[in-house]
Amino acid sequence: MRLIALTCVVMLAFAANSVLGRAAVGGGFMDAIAFGTVRLVSGAAVLVLLCWIQGRPRQRSWQQNLMGASSLTLYVVGFSLAYKDLDAGLGALVLFGVVQVTMFAWNAARGQRSGALQGAGAAMALAGLAYVVWPRESVQVDLWAAALMALSGLGWGAYSLLGKGARDPLVATAMNFLWASVFMLPVLFFAGGGAVVTAAGIGLGIVSGALTSGLGYALWYRILPQLQAEVAATVQLSVPIIAILAGAILLAEPVGFALIVGAVLVLGGIFLVIRAPRCTSIAAPPSQTQQH
Repeated sequence: MRLIALTCVVMLAFAANSVLGRAAVGGGFMDAIAFGTVRLVSGAAVLVLLCWIQGRPRQRSWQQNLMGASSLTLYVVGFSLAYKDLDAGLGALVLFGVVQVTMFAWNAARGQRSGALQGAGAAMALAGLAYVVWPRESVQVDLWAAALMALSGLGWGAYSLLGKGARDPLVATAMNFLWASVFMLPVLFFAGGGAVVTAAGIGLGIVSGALTSGLGYALWYRILPQLQAEVAATVQLSVPIIAILAGAILLAEPVGFALIVGAVLVLGGIFLVIRAPRCTSIAAPPSQTQQH
């Protein structure tokens, strides 16, 4: 129950990021690249400060820093740039669909075979998300923006997989945010970020970076070693549903029949994946399948 509660907290933090992003960028308070940069810098500042207060050693190998920061930067950049031209609902489908495929594929490549019940649950959750966010009218989809969002999903899937091997979640997240902030600076310059910056936008970016991103991602890294890759991938499909519900509550957006049906399918699919028997190895003896 404690693991389920912590996972729910993380999903709420992820959904809050979507709401904060829509409020800042969609509200015209800050451009997307600048908002992403503020998120990373403020998250790094809070996490490094926490490491210093707790006396945590902040040394990690350059390979760990490079992989973690690169995947986090890819996620932030892809999402920020795609945010300009891609419908929010379709973007969520592309993002979390790619995350799910990435994590399932990596698990399979490591010799872990998903059971039929897990596969059915994942498919049900993805179908429920698609039903909610898929456009009801004919629209022109920007293929370049969709490709950027797919790259963002690949980055987040990789970031989540890397978290399964983090020995100190707080230190790992702090170093990822710190180096991702450095990697973000050339993107900010070449992509023309900073054209729109307001005090409200900076405030929203700090809340998103320090609280729902920085601390939320650190908690995500803490619980990831206790989750199967299939479970970690599928539970994230609840994030768009939570974000839409938050929009209905905070922004008075209507809750339609599609949302109710989709939410039932997503939650039902997640339940099946969580309750399914643990997947078995097809490439390694039992003593090695526990080593991630």
